Amino acid sequence: MIAFVLIFLTVYGLMHALVFWGMHPLLSNHPALPTLVWCWMGLMIVAPILVRVLDRSGYVATARGLAWIGYCWMGLLFIAFCMFAVMAGWHLLALLGKQLLPNLPLLTLHRPAGAALVLLATLATGLYGFFEATDLRVEKVLLSSNKLPAGRDRLRIAQVSDLHLGLLHREETLAPVLTELRRLQPDLLIATGDMVDAQMDHLAPLSELWRQVEPPLGKYAVTGNHEYYAGLDQSLLFLRNSGFTMLRNEGVTIGKMVTVVGVDDPTGGSQPNEAQLLTENHQGFFTLLIKHRPRVDSEAAGLFDLQLSGHAHRGQIFPFNLLTAIEYPLQDGLYDLPDGGWLYTSRGTGSWGPPMRILSPPEITLFEIVRER
Repeated sequence: MIAFVLIFLTVYGLMHALVFWGMHPLLSNHPALPTLVWCWMGLMIVAPILVRVLDRSGYVATARGLAWIGYCWMGLLFIAFCMFAVMAGWHLLALLGKQLLPNLPLLTLHRPAGAALVLLATLATGLYGFFEATDLRVEKVLLSSNKLPAGRDRLRIAQVSDLHLGLLHREETLAPVLTELRRLQPDLLIATGDMVDAQMDHLAPLSELWRQVEPPLGKYAVTGNHEYYAGLDQSLLFLRNSGFTMLRNEGVTIGKMVTVVGVDDPTGGSQPNEAQLLTENHQGFFTLLIKHRPRVDSEAAGLFDLQLSGHAHRGQIFPFNLLTAIEYPLQDGLYDLPDGGWLYTSRGTGSWGPPMRILSPPEITLFEIVRER
């Protein structure tokens, strides 16, 4: 944990340093402004850690206020960092050109006008990001299968993922999700992890809200990494009180219609044998494999019909998706797997950290499995 904190502070601090460099042409003529900006940045660098400390110490209102400020700043800083990084790259090229051709003017963007333009673009992009984070989409996916039982021509499965309910996201985040789920009326509801975040003290009232959605075939969930970060026992208690059946390296066949196999997130240290689990639970029905991270186990390939995952948020804020794609190349929607079956990776139904999304709107996914003709 100490190593993680040190790495986080180093990386986040270097991001702030680059943004400060980019802003400096606007600050340099004011003797106090650079110091004030660095004081503010210093507070923001440690804000995510302070939020956790305050929350766990019982200062909930202070923690929540600092979380809104700190995580909104984090989103804006990331946007500014990306733009100033481009500016820095151009600046280095301009310096190189000046060295090679001394008579060439320094064609740099590192000037007051350039800094002002980047900051205005950051603010505009950030405001759009706050809007997109609330622009909940319903993604409908139609699949055909010959494994539906006689008399059943259609099976409707809804997936939610990565809501991150906790200190920052509460009733105002969950309510529109439940409204959509009631409207969609799925036969089965699946939650693919990271449904909670931070301390569970804030979430007890949300269990009653979850109880308003009771699909006929039930609600099933698996753990994500944040269930472990928030405290596994209290996370499981919240989800069970919300009406979810937790599948922890186990499977269940529902109504002689569909088999659901769920595996724990590896954060907990478990490494289940997915192929063995799927084989043990094989009943000849349509088989769902639910796991938080969008990775396909090569040994389990072909033993399930549809894997549902989340975790990557499709980067959440562009261009971070370019980095998440390195670790999770199958992070964006439906994939037809070469050994048979499909993988669907949700963009997530909520947001983590900055309450903003850019080119990755939140989603509820509705799968309609129809009988193959």
